Amino acid sequence: MISVVIPLYNKEQSVKNTIRTVLDQTFQDFEIVIVDDGSTDHSAEKVLEISDSRIRLISQSNAGVSVARNRGISEADGEFIAFLDADDVWSSDYLMTMHRLTAAFPQCDVFASNYNFRQPDGTLKPTVINRLPFRGKTGLLTNYFEVASCSHPPLWTSAVMVRKSAIHAVGGFPPGIKSGEDLLTWARLACRYNIAYCNIPIATFVADGYGIHDRPKRIPSEKDYVGDELARLYNSCRTRSLKRYVAHWHKMRANIYMRLRMRRLSVNECLVGLKYHPTNIKLYAFMFLNMLPSRLQPF
Repeated sequence: MISVVIPLYNKEQSVKNTIRTVLDQTFQDFEIVIVDDGSTDHSAEKVLEISDSRIRLISQSNAGVSVARNRGISEADGEFIAFLDADDVWSSDYLMTMHRLTAAFPQCDVFASNYNFRQPDGTLKPTVINRLPFRGKTGLLTNYFEVASCSHPPLWTSAVMVRKSAIHAVGGFPPGIKSGEDLLTWARLACRYNIAYCNIPIATFVADGYGIHDRPKRIPSEKDYVGDELARLYNSCRTRSLKRYVAHWHKMRANIYMRLRMRRLSVNECLVGLKYHPTNIKLYAFMFLNMLPSRLQPF
């Protein structure tokens, strides 16, 4: 059986549609564990409107998405945990594809697929996934950090399934982090376990109207827990691709700070990133852009 874990917080407009995409799966041996993380709207009531014995709704005080996912993992009965956020959707063959990956790649503990972005106007936008190490529809993702450093994230929460024992072994999702908690979890898993991958987009990230060129909604925390943990991970798993992935993380933070016109913090992130990847051209470009007068900056 596959346990589908859905963290829920103020998604009354979307959660029923998300659940329906699970109930409509061609693979039907599953349970749905929904953890309501202190929603203040009618999200829980929307869940209760759906009558299916495989759905379990668990309520807790608001503690963040990592705690909600970890609670769902601990309550799950299945050997495999498939994660799904309460505003994303699956194609009808998503779970069947994951199930077939477990049979085709029994040496793996992590299973994932490609995905699409659904824009606010309803159009679908494909991901850019570069340097996959296999040809065809499925294979082993043996170079996760290399792919993740030059692509959209190859592992995205609503398109990942893990063996329960593996997610327990890495400590689940780190609590108290508002951004990057999933990327850190995938990095920890990638260092220890094999990943089977389907390159067909069978899950959809539903965008909330925020565009890549819009001003970032959230200021990164100056205390970079994810960056510190990635550096610690590199110290114990010293590979060139992981080293560059650490630089990639700091490049992402530098980009956000730059777009927020927080130049000092952006430059600091660039300098940290260059310690891990001294030839990263984009980090030098960000340094240059931060030095330009405000009237010449393209953001």
